Amino acid sequence: MSSMSEQALYPTLLSPMRVGAHTLRNRVIMGSMHTRLEHESEPDKRQRAFYGARAKGGAALIITGGFSPNEAGRLEPGGPTLMEGDDLAPHRSVVEEVHRHGAKILMQILHSGRYAKHDNILGVSSIRSPINPRVPRPMTEAEIDATIDDFVSSAVLATKAGYDGVEIMGSEGYLINQFTAQRTNDRTDRWGGSAENRHRFPVEIVKRVRAALGPDFLVMYRISAIDLVERGSTGEEIDQLAVAVQAAGADIFNTGVGWHEAPVPTIAFSVPRAAFSFAVRRLRKVVSIPIVGSNRINMPDVAENLLAEGACDFVSMARPMLADPDFVLKAQAGKPEDINTCIACNQACLDFIFSDRTATCLVNPRACRETEFDEAPRQPKRIAVIGSGPAGLAVASTAAARGHRVTLFEEQGELGGQIHLARRVPGKTEFNEMLRYFLRQIEAAKVDVRLGVRATPDDLAAEAFDKIVIATGILPRKPDIDGIDHPKVVSYLDVLLGRVEVGRRVAIIGTGGIGYDVAEFLTHAGHGETTIEQFLSEYGVDPTISAPGGLKPAQPAPSPRQVTLFQRGQSRPGGRLGVSTGWILRNRLRGRGVNAVAGVAYRKIDDLGLHYHVNGEPRLFEADHIVICAGQLPNTALAEEMKRKGLDATCIGGAERAEELDALRAIQQGVRLAYDL
Repeated sequence: MSSMSEQALYPTLLSPMRVGAHTLRNRVIMGSMHTRLEHESEPDKRQRAFYGARAKGGAALIITGGFSPNEAGRLEPGGPTLMEGDDLAPHRSVVEEVHRHGAKILMQILHSGRYAKHDNILGVSSIRSPINPRVPRPMTEAEIDATIDDFVSSAVLATKAGYDGVEIMGSEGYLINQFTAQRTNDRTDRWGGSAENRHRFPVEIVKRVRAALGPDFLVMYRISAIDLVERGSTGEEIDQLAVAVQAAGADIFNTGVGWHEAPVPTIAFSVPRAAFSFAVRRLRKVVSIPIVGSNRINMPDVAENLLAEGACDFVSMARPMLADPDFVLKAQAGKPEDINTCIACNQACLDFIFSDRTATCLVNPRACRETEFDEAPRQPKRIAVIGSGPAGLAVASTAAARGHRVTLFEEQGELGGQIHLARRVPGKTEFNEMLRYFLRQIEAAKVDVRLGVRATPDDLAAEAFDKIVIATGILPRKPDIDGIDHPKVVSYLDVLLGRVEVGRRVAIIGTGGIGYDVAEFLTHAGHGETTIEQFLSEYGVDPTISAPGGLKPAQPAPSPRQVTLFQRGQSRPGGRLGVSTGWILRNRLRGRGVNAVAGVAYRKIDDLGLHYHVNGEPRLFEADHIVICAGQLPNTALAEEMKRKGLDATCIGGAERAEELDALRAIQQGVRLAYDL
């Protein structure tokens, strides 16, 4: 597509802009992410491939994961640092690769403060974080001054490694943010008390970094645009800090939203797109250097709108760059429908990091694994794929794109399988983007799609396929309970697909992901997606940030139904939900009056409702409907038929294993199988 057409579609997003002594080729910044790639024995090998792909894909500026300026600042034992004595070679290797593709790169300097998960934990005060059992030792004034020097030293080493500059991490509740907020700063010396004193630490860091490295070195300061915690900063204090940091020599502000301990979700799928743009917009009015918008910006139209209306000068997209390294190139080509969109599920990025695994991406299993995929073309084969849920779509689209001739059989009248269930859950409409992307790839790769066709072993044998892949998904498990066929009993499929009008009192049997999704579906007031205004009201976010932390009393919308979840086991209900998203769903449902009962022995279902025992005590839940979300079984009917006839086939996704509806595993299996063909 011509340059004129490109500019017409996303004129601001794709335009260059001067920042300090540098010109960035467009307004897209790949934000910093913890990936754990830095922890590897050859830290440059996979980082080169990872960051290089994003630079080649068109990002103007890339920001690395956080490197601590000293030992105390590490997030965990063995966490990445850049200090005297550290090897600069891996850094130079990564920087060289990014520069080769025309992008610029900053190294983030991050001191974790009281968030550190090691024994030598230093903080501003001895105030423990609610998400860390360790109590920090307050820094002495000498240690504060030495830490500022460590930031400068780290920045000097960054320039020796070839970086274009540094991002000084002053948000998300890390050490610098801990100095600026009264919540974590109860000091009475010159580093605490007044706003000016609390701001002294970041201002001194920026001032000394600028003095040490001169005007050509790019200094980005990541400011907390809204803390979202009690006794956090007010909007007035944030403005005051921004003015002081700009005067100290910063070239550009990146924005962070919320602390890690905030009760308000900030990047999960339940957060509306660009929900926190108000915080960036108001901050932009008080500074004259460029400012970067962030959080839940995942498509070029969202970014363009923010830029065009003057909310910000650049947009930071971290996880969207995990999902699609070619995001910018596809926007430039005028093909947003080809973008593999981040659905903000957190399952393979944040949840992997929290469990000490290297990050990747649910919708893009190649992310952070680029060196594991051989892009060389293979001898074309004829492939049959049966089933079009996440696993089937992943293997069919990837195999076809790699030159294989693929036929996709789907018994239903449309492609998508279980994706159609997920996208009906309030807050999960980003799954619409997953479906759109897969359908577009299936079309572009010219997959032979056969809808409304039940593939049989004889049909498959007759066409002499080289490989048969069974991705027929799962079947809902039907528990053995007296009265399970009572008219009040419905499946989660009936509920999510709108086949039944559910009454006001509902029992849900099962507390896995599906049970909680059904509870969300049934307790969500009204129809359609939550607006930004509704989201801010539900979580008690004050867009004027006049109160400390930008919080006000929450006003959750009342539930149209009384819902109770039941489980046999004694474990905490919802314990298997995602580490970074489960708390959001549990808290939201609790706010709507949803209860969860563990240790249940089911007796029977009758006209009165659900009869059960807890600790031997008989109980009755008078229900209009009982929804069964009691797990799944692999749909192996076709696989078993194939085996009986001596035909070879490979099962993937739910057809292979069906503990939960696991799109992450399904897509990974599909993509990897397509590369192994």
